[in-house]
Amino acid sequence: MGVWDTAIRSLLAFTTMMIIARILGKGTIAQMTYHDFVASITMGAITANIAFNSTIPLWSLLTAAFTFTGIAYVLMIFAMKNRKLRSWFSGKPTVLIQDGKILENNMKKLKITLDTLNQELREKDVFNILEVQYAILELNGNVSVLRTPESMAVTRKDMHLVVQSKQAFPIELIMDGKIIESNFKQNNITEDWLRSQIELKKLSFDNINYAVISSTGNLYLDELKDQISNPIDIE
Repeated sequence: MGVWDTAIRSLLAFTTMMIIARILGKGTIAQMTYHDFVASITMGAITANIAFNSTIPLWSLLTAAFTFTGIAYVLMIFAMKNRKLRSWFSGKPTVLIQDGKILENNMKKLKITLDTLNQELREKDVFNILEVQYAILELNGNVSVLRTPESMAVTRKDMHLVVQSKQAFPIELIMDGKIIESNFKQNNITEDWLRSQIELKKLSFDNINYAVISSTGNLYLDELKDQISNPIDIE
């Protein structure tokens, strides 16, 4: 294949995968259950062939890609409507630790070692296994951990402190130096108001990189030029 032929086929393969991803939705990417895993690997191989394999007709590869997409989509619909099919297609969560005790049989079935379990716990900021009451391996491969009551972090409610009853969703007004007009309209915010707030902080509107109203109602501003002459460099 020539350079331009390869480039065009690669662009077509990328476009095909983007369309497939949009069809299957965000849940497939985030959850990656059994049938999602199989479908993604298969479609990845097919799109790779679209980009580089000139011996197979292009229309055959596209047909195969969208056929597998249809299969994955239909299975996803069936799984949503039938709990038994969902558990067969996607599997079930598995308890690894119950009441502080490691369930060795479940560990062996899943071929999970104690080293792997300890690693998963550390990623949940649990370095002492005595602090774990339940540990469950979820469908997407992540481990959910419930700590013992005495090792749980103290909350504001536990200390009977005043808790803010409602927090608003952050409102981004400027990103990468560009105004997000839709957020202004949805929240009845004017550009004049934002300019006045920026001027109160003695900053330049044109030098704002990021502006957001936080969940607590405070306005956060970040300048394009931060006036930091010696930024910290972590090596």
